[in-house]
Amino acid sequence: MNKLISELRRTALVAGDRVALSGEHEQFTYTGLIVAVDNLAEELSQRGVRRAALIADNSPAWIAVDLACLQAGVALIPIPAFFSAEQLEHTLTSCGADTLISDRRASDAQIASVLAGSTATSAFESQPQFRLWSLAVADQAASLPLGTVKLTYTSGSTGAPKGVCLSADKLFATAAALNTALLATPLQRHLAVLPLATLLENVAGVYAGLLRGAEVILPRVQSLGWAGSSGMEISDLTSCIDHWQPDSAVLLPQILKGLIAIAEQGHWQPPTSLQYLAVGGARVAPEQISQARDLGLPVYEGYGLSECGSVVSLNTPAAERAGSAGKILSHCDVDISDGQVMVKGNVYLGYLGGAELDSNDILATGDIGELDDEGFLWLKGRSKNLLVSSYGRNISPEWPESELLAYAGVGQCLVIGDAEAYCSALIFVTPGYSYEDIGRYIRECNQRLPDYAQIRRWAALPKRLTVADGMLTANGRIKRDVILHTYPELVAHCYPGIVYPIGGSQRAFTPTQTMNSQTDIDT
Repeated sequence: MNKLISELRRTALVAGDRVALSGEHEQFTYTGLIVAVDNLAEELSQRGVRRAALIADNSPAWIAVDLACLQAGVALIPIPAFFSAEQLEHTLTSCGADTLISDRRASDAQIASVLAGSTATSAFESQPQFRLWSLAVADQAASLPLGTVKLTYTSGSTGAPKGVCLSADKLFATAAALNTALLATPLQRHLAVLPLATLLENVAGVYAGLLRGAEVILPRVQSLGWAGSSGMEISDLTSCIDHWQPDSAVLLPQILKGLIAIAEQGHWQPPTSLQYLAVGGARVAPEQISQARDLGLPVYEGYGLSECGSVVSLNTPAAERAGSAGKILSHCDVDISDGQVMVKGNVYLGYLGGAELDSNDILATGDIGELDDEGFLWLKGRSKNLLVSSYGRNISPEWPESELLAYAGVGQCLVIGDAEAYCSALIFVTPGYSYEDIGRYIRECNQRLPDYAQIRRWAALPKRLTVADGMLTANGRIKRDVILHTYPELVAHCYPGIVYPIGGSQRAFTPTQTMNSQTDIDT
């Protein structure tokens, strides 16, 4: 039997009346949750579901369906709400999902195209807000590694994101290791701030909370303030925190920035119930963490990857090093090879359609870092060009760049946005084209891109990039770091809230007040 379900049954035996999951319209005790999971698992088995995609709002029922899939041996594919229709179609085709489970209507814009020709079955008897649609399994669907219980997709660094195949034991080990690290910090009310399709929330938030017998609070994403994957109304989130009075939550860096801003402006006082706020997804400056704590936000930074079950290292009240990514958790081993972080012991089963891994395989993370004598991980950066937004979305810049370069008016371009809330572009405008032309085309491109990869601001490069000036390689590839160092004024224009140091004798084009309105894209 699944270890997570077994532990929940033990909790239900000794504290069955304790609240396990709370939402805006429903609540499960631990006993009630087990009953719901058993009923849903039986229905899934009777219907012959083997691989199920789940698209739904945050709620206690979402977790009940998730756990029922674990119980019934159904491979679950949680679908992020920010996936474009094209990404959703690719995902369902490649993973071979035979069933779509959703709380939405068939006419919903995200799912309507993939449901063309499908017939809705009756709703779950025990959770009638969820309906099931049978899907035609594509001939090209990839096989799943043996033991796959969850297939998780991040935002995807390209338009066709990879699926990470995870086992029940690895997910359980991650949640258990987190609780071991936090043993000295009693936490009993966890607020799920992130969408449940986010593995970090699913495992580090919900599973870990349930394993320690806590109450997990699951408001709707709209109540939390979410608007797409790259925006949040912070005042809605603070209202949620004030209402539910949680002691823990998992945050992304951009959310933390918003909470700091609203508290610093005197518009919100964090409740004293907060005991532990984990932040991950992108690096957070030690100064920002210190500022957050001064304002009453007990923030601790961690590090992880979907390929490792979500969390690898974590700072806690009992073990912390400011500026580090935390101490390596007990469920995995980390080494540094040629400066790169290598993880062993709790890695994924393989990528969908890729080679299967075994327990002895080592994951090369692509992150550069150091490990000190006390087991704390210090990250230095990434070895590739991947951008990680402050909302934790992975974006390969070549993807939106290729969309922009399809237009003749865009002679050259560089997409930026690492650790920022949105993407921007530095563009050399082909002579004969206007700024209005570029703005219009960017808006067209944005219609083809999911919101986290859309271009929100842009600045014009003053001259064409060349090999002679050191901006291009011999084969014509742009030198990203050189360009950013040469034109910090342009970066500052794209992110006006940040002051970048300007040194040397750079002669970058600085947009005028008139240009500001032309280079700020209305999406």
